[in-house]
Amino acid sequence: MAGKTENLLAILRAQPVVPVLIVEDAKSAVPLARALVEGGLKAIEITMRTPAALDAVKAVAAEVEGANVGAGTILSAKDFDAAVAAGSTFIVSPGATRGILEAAKNSSVPLLPGAATASEVMALREEGLEVLKFFPAEQAGGAAHLKSLSSPLAGTLFCPTGGISLKNAKDYLSLPNVVCVGGSWVAPKEMVAAGDWAGITKLAREAAALKG
Repeated sequence: MAGKTENLLAILRAQPVVPVLIVEDAKSAVPLARALVEGGLKAIEITMRTPAALDAVKAVAAEVEGANVGAGTILSAKDFDAAVAAGSTFIVSPGATRGILEAAKNSSVPLLPGAATASEVMALREEGLEVLKFFPAEQAGGAAHLKSLSSPLAGTLFCPTGGISLKNAKDYLSLPNVVCVGGSWVAPKEMVAAGDWAGITKLAREAAALKG
């Protein structure tokens, strides 16, 4: 488990923001990922919320040099295994189930499971997981809530996701228990639909330059 934790941290610590993407058309995945990588965001989460998602992961894994493509919104062990087979280098889930935890234990690909309460964090710590997704971040109490967990749950690191934007990202990044944040603002659906890859690269550069 320690090895997988280090692998996950190596991915997340490389940038302050992990783009969280909903890909409607797999054909846009490669130019989108290239635009993000060019802007300094190499770790990319493609959520499994559309029929095109798995094909998008496969395409990015095969064709985008330098990208670390992960799969998000994983809801079952079946989803986990399919995402790994598609080439995901990390897996993200909004919560944790016994099936997902078992799939993670049997895989070399690290899991970033979601938690929103102290009890959920403690349960995942018992499973040996030390790096978690704080989700839904803003709705679950925001940066203030996450800061309050830093002392009693010392040693746990978080990637907050949900309601985070350029305006409030620094509130999270300044916390000692935050390794990075997840956000969709770096790839607005309007810009993706228009193929404005230069514009997305610009947004990625702004996000990559963020500090706490």
